[in-house]
Amino acid sequence: MVNLIFVMICFPFASALMLSMVRSNIVRKYITYISSVGIIAAAITFSVIYFKSGAGIVEFDINRELIHIIDYGMIGIEVFLALLITVLSVKYRKYHAALLSLTQTGLMIWFELFSGYEPEYSYSRLYVDTLTIIMVFIIAVVGTLITVYAVGYMTDYTGHHREFKDRRRFFFAMLYIFLGAMFGLVFSNSLIWMYFFWEITSVISFLLISYTKTDEAINNAFTALWLNLLGGCAFAGGIVWLGYYNSVADLKTLITYDSAVIVAPVMLLSFAALTKSAQLPFSKWLLGAMVAPTPSSALLHSATMVKAGVYLLIRLSPVLAGNYAGTMVSLIGGFTFLVMSMLAISVSDGKKVLAYSTLSNLGLITACAGVGVEETVWAGTFLLIFHAISKSLLFQTVGSIEHATGSRDIETMHGLVRRHPYLAWTLVIGIAGMFLAPFGMLISKWAALKAFIDSGSVILLLFVCFGSATTLFYWTKWMSTVLASKYNDSKAKNTTTANQWFSILIHAIMMIALCFAFPIISSYIIIPYINNVFPNATEVISNDNIIIMMIMLIAIFAIPAAAWLSARHTKYRKVTRYINGVNAGDQMNYIDSYGEKRRFFLANWYMEDIFGEKKIYKPSVIIASVVIVALTVIVVGGAF
Repeated sequence: MVNLIFVMICFPFASALMLSMVRSNIVRKYITYISSVGIIAAAITFSVIYFKSGAGIVEFDINRELIHIIDYGMIGIEVFLALLITVLSVKYRKYHAALLSLTQTGLMIWFELFSGYEPEYSYSRLYVDTLTIIMVFIIAVVGTLITVYAVGYMTDYTGHHREFKDRRRFFFAMLYIFLGAMFGLVFSNSLIWMYFFWEITSVISFLLISYTKTDEAINNAFTALWLNLLGGCAFAGGIVWLGYYNSVADLKTLITYDSAVIVAPVMLLSFAALTKSAQLPFSKWLLGAMVAPTPSSALLHSATMVKAGVYLLIRLSPVLAGNYAGTMVSLIGGFTFLVMSMLAISVSDGKKVLAYSTLSNLGLITACAGVGVEETVWAGTFLLIFHAISKSLLFQTVGSIEHATGSRDIETMHGLVRRHPYLAWTLVIGIAGMFLAPFGMLISKWAALKAFIDSGSVILLLFVCFGSATTLFYWTKWMSTVLASKYNDSKAKNTTTANQWFSILIHAIMMIALCFAFPIISSYIIIPYINNVFPNATEVISNDNIIIMMIMLIAIFAIPAAAWLSARHTKYRKVTRYINGVNAGDQMNYIDSYGEKRRFFLANWYMEDIFGEKKIYKPSVIIASVVIVALTVIVVGGAF
């Protein structure tokens, strides 16, 4: 199994090297296909072997000499990345990014080489449990499908944007380095190894966001970089603190430690996770990432970058329960969930709605991890799964809609169900997956709500209730817009390539299949993980919840079937529609109350004067900053 782990980590890096050297688009396409198939096959093989071995916690012994080689190799790469960031920071006069990079790299080099401290690992540097398997499948399947989608998308993108240099070799190489780094991160038990892969994702995200090299792209990329480097400094500080004062060097030992003793370093690690997951007040970088081509947005928002943060928080959840670190995480997560769902109401740019939705849902996962009880971890893990697939599907579909229509504005999507029916229905599946039954996002929110009630946290309860209401509002607006149409809307030419359709349709199928696999995933993957990390775990999900889930599944098919059967035996007559007044007879104009003929139009309500970015974003950043600073001062002050 350990060989397969190294294959999954190293193979994407090897693919990236090949993709960076190949100039032929055809050869690049087939390298991408072969690499994707290879990564998915390795992930499936690894998972089968893991479950056959008993599906417990599996550790891997690695030769000590090999460990030293890996450790020194990681240090060398960290130095290279720090120098790269410094050179680019000086070039673009973003000196604060260079300072943060040199600070964290210098701290880690001192700790590993000159401090005299020799980390003692209670467990091996690599280990696997069922949560690892979940992340492996998200990275392998969702991540590689995004690269397949990118083959067709980037061809169209390059054709439409001739003002930008064709840098597809670089782009595809970065995508695969991203995947390799994520595999390394989720397999790592060593905090130092995890930190290494964590920083690679930060640097590669910077390079992807700056792809077009416009002033906006460069500025947004540096915003993402310095905010994630700020989290990296906290991560490095947490590692040093845990090593020096608590002799803790690995994640498995950390989550079994007395949480009252390690609140300060856990808060530092949680701070790093909040920046990586773009929670308030660090959300700006993920919003700015939309300037990048759609495949990188999909990768950042669904399968990789932001998932690294919530993955770490779910891992830390046993030591977050009932202390100031957990309070900070749950409050920031719940607050982000509410604020970002309100902001999503006020924008019409499809990708921006998806970005705010991503931040909102990550906030709910973060809140679940911060509460740190069995039921919230169960809910948070399911939210992570459904969000990864649904959001990847939505970003890819919106990207294809933009290429097909020339716009990603929601207001231009009226009649999409007639003009581009297949894209419209895949978009509807993705949207439904975010808030409708029987998709698991709704069930997970239900479980989280119940857990927040049981925990007695009134403020979290309010965050979830009002955040869910606003979530319902903006998703319903968008779905209704797509399904609404005018009589003269006609089917347009399909411009979405076969490889794009392949990825989009597989995502849609997975979204639906997850509804049926929900009880299986719960019983054989998530609950075993919870039982491993919570020795005294109680029943997480009752049989009543499973029954309700099955009723929803039956209803989602039974009700449309009944409507179809009844429609077969019903005679309909065509009637003129009511359009704010008397229909003028052409279905497009109406007579208003003054007797004047007016043309009707469809429009959503964005309430920008109430929920707009200019109204609530900055106050939200200030409030979140005050919460983090206040709780950090309390904890760090108490530690000394």
